[in-house]
Amino acid sequence: MEPSLSLSVVIPIGPEESAVPSGLIDDLRSIPPSSEILFITCNQRFGAEQKQAVVTALKPLQVRWLASGQGRAVQMNHGAQAAVGQFIWFLHVDSRFSAALVEQLFTHLSNEPGKLHYCLLQFLADGAQGMAINGWGANLRSRVLGIPFGDQGFAVTRAVFDQVGGYPENVAYGEDHLFVWYARQQGIKLKCCDQYLQTSARKYRDKGWWYLTCRYQYLWIRQAIPELLKLLKTRYLSARCQR
Repeated sequence: MEPSLSLSVVIPIGPEESAVPSGLIDDLRSIPPSSEILFITCNQRFGAEQKQAVVTALKPLQVRWLASGQGRAVQMNHGAQAAVGQFIWFLHVDSRFSAALVEQLFTHLSNEPGKLHYCLLQFLADGAQGMAINGWGANLRSRVLGIPFGDQGFAVTRAVFDQVGGYPENVAYGEDHLFVWYARQQGIKLKCCDQYLQTSARKYRDKGWWYLTCRYQYLWIRQAIPELLKLLKTRYLSARCQR
């Protein structure tokens, strides 16, 4: 692990969340103590005692609780602007990860700081049957097509974040998906951390695996088509200028 790197972990907490999972707290302890953890809330469900308990559990990491407007893009942008680390790592509050992932991610960040870094995805065993297929499909999509999603833990330098322009706040869904397209349109390359970042599959259990899987496939493809055309146009114009 590269101890000289400073990391800010930004974790938005949705309006329906009322606690920080103990599993995430345990995993965050594997991050170097020079790092900071920023929890971004958009409601008043977390009291002072509850926040202090998280701060105490994560010592000696520096923990900050920040409030912002509602919406994942708004919360992540707010956290990124407040972050003081050299690198910013965006996680979901239901993420789980190993010390091996942290070590490899730090190595990649140190060696290739100008890239958008992400991890392989694995769903936790709290969802519907068939989630292994979803995980396999997500990793195939990100590796082959270069389209990871936000639950794969984007990590970037502040310079890269600013170059991309942050997460779009004026869209109904897919702000993390669009962040990847904006990065690629800016010529920023992707780098995969070959360790699994786990995420909850509860929503597939609650809303139905078949329904939610089909809906997500339809939504990301519909959103991706115009961004792909923009990317191809950018590359075409760039190639013409180099002739």
